[in-house]
Amino acid sequence: MTNRSLPAVAVLVIAAALTAACGDDAEKPSAPPPAAAASTPATSPSTPADLPTSGPTGAPTPPAALPGPAGPSAGGTTERRPASPPPVKLPVRPTGTPGARQVVDAFKAAGLKAPNPRDRSVECGPDGLGLGCSELIATDAVTVYVFPDETSASDIAEIWGGQSFRRGTVVLNYLEAKTPEADRAGYEKVLTSLR
Repeated sequence: MTNRSLPAVAVLVIAAALTAACGDDAEKPSAPPPAAAASTPATSPSTPADLPTSGPTGAPTPPAALPGPAGPSAGGTTERRPASPPPVKLPVRPTGTPGARQVVDAFKAAGLKAPNPRDRSVECGPDGLGLGCSELIATDAVTVYVFPDETSASDIAEIWGGQSFRRGTVVLNYLEAKTPEADRAGYEKVLTSLR
């Protein structure tokens, strides 16, 4: 053994002592691997088996990683997550206001197109569009929104401009379904008669 390889041997002995001292106790912090071992080049043509050897590029091969805590279960605590997200709580539709499904049924009863109705009320909540509506039924002809109050309904109808119609807390949206201008008056007349 030469004097030049003595620091590398000392570092390995210290690392082995720390590894043995830590054992399997997850409560003790694991010591980081000494930086000197990775940066000390092997200079002896014949190195002992326990010293790091040079890789194909001549750079020293880093020593094996020291065992440490494994993942989130270290320390004995595991975070439990619910199997599914909690249900979205939407604002309540005002009493006396027609529901979105009731509006769509009234369109069908009047002979208006309302094909493929889909309840998309979950999109009213914070994980969806976040509009704050109580109910949302989309059809291939028109989309019906019911809001918890007239102020919210008025605000959204104003944002949608000429692409919507509001009666109380119910707003008809023509944007998504691309409702033809000629058909809009029929939907508006039916909605107005529901109040």
